[in-house]
Amino acid sequence: MTVKEISEVLHQTSALDFKALVKQLSELERKGHLIFLDSGKLSLPFKHKTLTGVYRANERGYGFVSVEGMMEDIYIPKGYQQTALSGDRVVIEIIKEADMLEKKGMEGKVLSIEQRQLTRVVGEYVRYSNHLAEKYGYTGYVLPTEKTLSDMTCFILPIGLDAVDGTICVVDITQYPTLDNPKSLEGVIIKEIGFKDAPGVDILTILHQHGIPTTFPEDVLEQAERIALTLSEDDLKGRRDLRQETIITIDGADAKDLDDAISLKILENGHFQLGVHIADVSHYVTENSPLDLEAYDRGTSVYLTDRVVPMLPQRLSNGICSLHPDEDRLTMSCVMEIDMSGCMHHYEIFPSVICSKKRMVYDTVNAAIVEGNKKAREEYAPFLPMLEQMRELHYALYHLRRRRGAIDFDTKEAKIYVDDNGAPTDIVLRTRGLAERMIESFMLVANETVAKHYMDKKYPFIYRVHEQPAEEKMQRFMEFLSAFGVTIKGTSETVDAKALQKVLSDIEDEPYEAVVSTVLLRSMKQAKYDAAPLGHFGLSTDEYTHFTSPIRRYPDLIVHRFIKKYEKEKPLKSDYDMLEQRLEDIAHQSSLMERRAVEAERDTNALKKAEYMLDKIGQEFGGVVSSVTRFGMFVELENTVEGLIHVSKMSDDHYEFIENHLLLVGTRTGKTYQIGQQVTVKVTKVDIDTHDIDFEVVLSEKEKKTAKRMTKAKKQKGKQQTKKFVKKKRK
Repeated sequence: MTVKEISEVLHQTSALDFKALVKQLSELERKGHLIFLDSGKLSLPFKHKTLTGVYRANERGYGFVSVEGMMEDIYIPKGYQQTALSGDRVVIEIIKEADMLEKKGMEGKVLSIEQRQLTRVVGEYVRYSNHLAEKYGYTGYVLPTEKTLSDMTCFILPIGLDAVDGTICVVDITQYPTLDNPKSLEGVIIKEIGFKDAPGVDILTILHQHGIPTTFPEDVLEQAERIALTLSEDDLKGRRDLRQETIITIDGADAKDLDDAISLKILENGHFQLGVHIADVSHYVTENSPLDLEAYDRGTSVYLTDRVVPMLPQRLSNGICSLHPDEDRLTMSCVMEIDMSGCMHHYEIFPSVICSKKRMVYDTVNAAIVEGNKKAREEYAPFLPMLEQMRELHYALYHLRRRRGAIDFDTKEAKIYVDDNGAPTDIVLRTRGLAERMIESFMLVANETVAKHYMDKKYPFIYRVHEQPAEEKMQRFMEFLSAFGVTIKGTSETVDAKALQKVLSDIEDEPYEAVVSTVLLRSMKQAKYDAAPLGHFGLSTDEYTHFTSPIRRYPDLIVHRFIKKYEKEKPLKSDYDMLEQRLEDIAHQSSLMERRAVEAERDTNALKKAEYMLDKIGQEFGGVVSSVTRFGMFVELENTVEGLIHVSKMSDDHYEFIENHLLLVGTRTGKTYQIGQQVTVKVTKVDIDTHDIDFEVVLSEKEKKTAKRMTKAKKQKGKQQTKKFVKKKRK
């Protein structure tokens, strides 16, 4: 039962009674008589106080264990992780129960490692002299680049690749840490990436660190080479011929894998007919073929600052599957009839063949229909009426999403420019103009339409899901909002996307808008793939899938495959369990690979941002507080570069962390720092290896005088205490 359900059983009506109930239940949880589950429900404690979950290490020595079905991760203090490495499946014992009143979670210690996750490490090889190699039985050692392994050493056995001293190497682990040697690994070098400072080695290191393959196996390339680059008559069988239709693509200027195209016309009844035509990758990537198995393993293309690591070989991704202009291409089409208010009246999903009439670029489309740029309008003159209609339809779809409660998180994203050697030359904010938003609207409605079609049929399918936020996180968000006098309709258990969207609308242009938006985003669950239609909270829809990017996302390819499968014949009820199990496996694998790609992209961006700031030590910049923690605050500059101001470097006062409202408050001056607050900072340190950037607050003259006075008073107090101590000792 949830707290609310217990309250209803007790027939409580007043807020005071409910508050007292929460306090009593919290006390029972603190004493270990109850626990809160991920669903927000209460349960009796686990009998033996042992749980199994996945360990996630932190570079500071502590870690967390995620247990399926539990709301909060379990904190593992430094020294209690045994020999667990990040990603390992571990058995833990609860050593301290959660305390809701103190807002402290459970603590545990690792009892045993059930399954190792890490199989390889990447790092710089230090070669021993012949004398030391003979003495120790190792050729040298590798210092891992992974932050959570920074205190580990991997000793290299005298087998495998004979690497050069100082090169970055990939090592297969043969021996894991033991209780006797908790900081040691053993392994065999299997690949030499290159010298640390050589161009491109930094990003290759990150790719290998995350286990992302950088080349395709021979059998995959051989299958790709056998695929014809032009269409045959057999390819066209069973397809609707749309080659005479006015169909266009709109993408970024440097995009090569063009997997979506658009057509739009006005019907006689005044409705829009929107066609979303997606590259039919499933025609070429057949089930269980080498291409398919490799795409399953990769899950997604990975987009880094100076390169793309494609899910499919370029012969497909940039060639026969890419919807180039004036080239016949196989597609899967979703053609929809939509009225002027954005409501769907009719749709069809079918295999097709198209020939794109124009390859358009976002910037030029924006220049043509937003800025009225003469050159851009001349270039796209034959298509201007369609572009204007696209704008009209986009607004109709956008307002429909808003009416039902979809949340629009307008997050900042950076574009990092690098030179031929991979060195960053500039960092600028990516802008999402009208053209980008139009295409987004059309992709969203196509994805929803396909998902609804198969959800209504109740056929086994794969969905893109975004579950409702955890009750406890919503409760914290509501408490945080109360500091600004903002309330939300509903409770932490019942709040819906529309209520949250209303909060963001109500506080638009308020000084604390960025604060609230950031904290809300961090309160959301992570979107993932699932065989169950769990809905999409952020989009406020019950049905959603990914249909529109099969060149770069494996789930989209699977969606196309199942559309064709069901077009040929209805699935047998007896096959449902088998199909759903297969789809659940694909969903889980694809979600993992998506997270892997995001982490690699994040690490690459952090590296390039650190490199960019290296020659800016001592310079001052304006920024915004992006996060507040117990140990300090992070500040984000206009170009999205983020750095830490540690509390120990905030010399003008002693700051305490107020967790409920995410504040740092000076105990003497009452000065506060909160998310969204503008500050001026100075760059004090940049660490390329860890990608860390340190800032310090630039104080006003008045603040400097206050800080100086406080420091002097602190020293004076210290001297007085020393004199008292010496005097006492003499007595």
